[in-house]
Amino acid sequence: MPRHVTHVPLRWADLDALGHVNNVVYLRYLQEARVDMLFVHAARNGAEKLAGGVVVSRHEIGYRAPLHFRPAPVRVETWVADVRAASFTLGYEVLDESPSGERTVYAVASSVLVPYNLADGQPRRVAAEERAVLETFYEPDGPAPRRAA
Repeated sequence: MPRHVTHVPLRWADLDALGHVNNVVYLRYLQEARVDMLFVHAARNGAEKLAGGVVVSRHEIGYRAPLHFRPAPVRVETWVADVRAASFTLGYEVLDESPSGERTVYAVASSVLVPYNLADGQPRRVAAEERAVLETFYEPDGPAPRRAA
């Protein structure tokens, strides 16, 4: 299955005292990719309710290499690792890919997300149309934060 790809710009403010992207900033990069995937792509393909309410239940990040500032954006690949009745898990790789296909992975991450009804203030189940859109990015054996990339 294809992965969703987002190119996220680096900001000078993303750096820490050691000159590389601070660990906390990776959560923003994941959010940029997640919003692009769920609020833009999924909404265009029949899963509009995902843009109307999804909350993060858990994040996990495994750092693989330092990412230093440069003007070029970093690539964030996102896929669906699991879909359950009332939650789903996204996997991510924050990386660079050379023209020859060589990859430098800076972080591998996952987020457990829960569809949420904002009007009721309650979690809800994953709808059939949402499941269908999410499954277009299904990659259950993708890299995980706790496994070597």
